Amino acid sequence: MLNDLRIRNFRALRALDVDRLAPINVLAGKNNSGKTTLLEALFLLCGAGNPSLALNVNVIRGFDPTGGSTLPETFWKPLFNNLDMTGIVEIEAAHDSLGQLTLSISSERPTTVELPLNGPDGSAATVVSSETALLFSFRKHAGELVEGRVRLVGGGLQVERPAAAPLPFEAVFLSSHGGNAREDAMRLGQLRTRKMGVPVVEALRIVEPRLQSIEDNTASGVPMIWGDIGLSELVPLPVMGEGMTRIARLILAISVAPGGIVLVDEIENGLHHTALEKVWRAVDTAARRFNTQVVASTHSYECLETAQRTLAPDRLAVRRLENGGDGIRCVTYGAEAIKAAIAHGLEVR
Repeated sequence: MLNDLRIRNFRALRALDVDRLAPINVLAGKNNSGKTTLLEALFLLCGAGNPSLALNVNVIRGFDPTGGSTLPETFWKPLFNNLDMTGIVEIEAAHDSLGQLTLSISSERPTTVELPLNGPDGSAATVVSSETALLFSFRKHAGELVEGRVRLVGGGLQVERPAAAPLPFEAVFLSSHGGNAREDAMRLGQLRTRKMGVPVVEALRIVEPRLQSIEDNTASGVPMIWGDIGLSELVPLPVMGEGMTRIARLILAISVAPGGIVLVDEIENGLHHTALEKVWRAVDTAARRFNTQVVASTHSYECLETAQRTLAPDRLAVRRLENGGDGIRCVTYGAEAIKAAIAHGLEVR
């Protein structure tokens, strides 16, 4: 699992250090305090220098860089602190077994080359390269440096992935803006192949006690999860409600990332506060079974309170990101501190 995290010059995070990540981590804080940015930084780090992930983190925020913009700055600048593309993004974390993992992101500027080609007036011709690229450099502790690039060329995107960049471990990002039913079905199929679909059914019974089984099915024309709740036919999971889909997505993500990490933006979305305690128990059970680390953001007081009350102190870490005059900082709440804060009604969200 990941332990200490260091982020420099990524989006709004000029300099942020997070020590002693736990198996399950909850990020609190007001809007624009950097919670989603921290999740994105972890996602990029776990990609082992894969530049394609730079596209994904923009799509996560609802910004599609492939939508026709030909201005490199429109795509690249938001990745850099203060939109300063001359800086270098640095993301580092210590891993239990892999040691130090380091990712740096920098821009490669277009070059201007003067060629000895005489024009009609006897002057030299100047050739300007219009390619702007982001360079991704990734290194495991004492390991080989691998590099990848993504370029904006003629209004399109050109991705150069590292020649050999095995992922250090699996990482899954669950956005607050919904998900992909096809992807959910594929993940269930992976579990069923390994005869490991039971944890998902058990978790879904939190919301729908009648649920007997689930399966990935293409009866609707696209892969989708269907459930048996005792009716004459199977029912598509999305029809059963947003809570069912959200819980399934959480447990599936944890299950298909054994030994890896699951990053969840606004984990409480679609879940009624009365179900949160059972949801946390299901998340913890799945995380233990698959040795998966979870980092989740929340705006919900009930979500924080139930996590503190449900999870063992050695399983949970609560962090609040605060945007002060000198930048965003991370405040760590220990088990007793978060318990006392909740008991006295202090603002920890």
